[in-house]
Amino acid sequence: MKIVDLICSPGRTGFYFDDQRAIKGGAGHDGMFYTGGPVTPGFRSVRQAGESISVMLVLEDGQIAWGDCAAVQYSGAGGRDPLFLAEDFIPIIDTYIKPLLVGREAGNFRQLCREMEAITIGGHRLHTALRYGLSQAILDAVAKSTGRLMCEVVAAEYGCTVSDRPIPIFTQSGDDRYTNADKMIIKGAQVLPHGLINNVEEKLGLHGEKLEAYVAWLRQRVLSQRHDENYLPILHIDVYGTIGALFGNHNYPAMADYLARLEELAKPLHLRIEGPMDCDCDRQTQLEALAGLTAELDRRGIGVELVADEWCNTLEDIRLFADHRAGHMVQIKTPDLGGINNTIEAVLYCKARGIGAYQGGTCNETDRSAQVCVHCAMATQPDQILAKPGMGVDEGYMIVYNEMQRILAIRKRRS
Repeated sequence: MKIVDLICSPGRTGFYFDDQRAIKGGAGHDGMFYTGGPVTPGFRSVRQAGESISVMLVLEDGQIAWGDCAAVQYSGAGGRDPLFLAEDFIPIIDTYIKPLLVGREAGNFRQLCREMEAITIGGHRLHTALRYGLSQAILDAVAKSTGRLMCEVVAAEYGCTVSDRPIPIFTQSGDDRYTNADKMIIKGAQVLPHGLINNVEEKLGLHGEKLEAYVAWLRQRVLSQRHDENYLPILHIDVYGTIGALFGNHNYPAMADYLARLEELAKPLHLRIEGPMDCDCDRQTQLEALAGLTAELDRRGIGVELVADEWCNTLEDIRLFADHRAGHMVQIKTPDLGGINNTIEAVLYCKARGIGAYQGGTCNETDRSAQVCVHCAMATQPDQILAKPGMGVDEGYMIVYNEMQRILAIRKRRS
């Protein structure tokens, strides 16, 4: 079935664009606003509304397939593509992408995505957000034109099997780490709470005592408030490099001692720590530091799982971290990889290497990108998938959970 038209509409995301460089440089808080001026090119203020673009492909039978272009909260930081504003990029889609897609058969997802990934304009690849949304729309178009679910298209083209059970959902709390943890427990989230431990003095503690207290509180809160004694969620906490900042990025024994204390405080809940150190200098230094701490934990039999995040943004990065066992699990941050074909390949690569696959993303996505990501996860079966978008817990969890349940119900009826 052919694609006969391409339509774009501007949209909002589930969170905000934040100028990370300005925030790290000391921008202050005033309610939901940041004070001071932006530093990263393209920003009008330190925090501004997140933007998206819906790409709609009209098929010759009148069906409309669609996906949403979206970028991460901290756009323009850490080597990422620049700030993604709809008014800047809709003309690019209309001028360069529409002529390439209109008239094409929506028959093979992988092939069309490879072509989109290869497009260059002025010597530069398409913005990751464009490739992200276009690939979602292409997947939906192939599914609609062939009478299948998107997850079934992925499974058929990549030789995998659609899951017959939900993928564990990981929920993120933002700074409201106590009230939002309660929401997660009520909803029965399988992995929680993210925590946003991004400051040594305020959140980790100058001796690590504040995170220790939070882990102990989480354990007690789960065990005292759960409605089912079999409910034992995994505790997954993102520490944004603060443990390395406190003990030293290469001081593996001291960091391992601390992680062992956290493990004991969490029991009987399993503990994952994302981003234990953040080596700002380069990818190789980060990889070596994380691989060193991973080996130290394994040697000592400490059961805390480390999750790679910083400097692990592309498919190439993910393969490299997995090959060197830099972490027990890798976050696959879906918008940063561009086309969702890269997310699919990243999950499958991690699984083949025996490394945990966390299909993540950002709070700054949309309901549509989250739904399409669910289909990728149901086909590739990562260890966990992020509840997104937003930081309110309930909304993102609802979107991801409900899409999984629809997939399961439809496939059950077909069988």
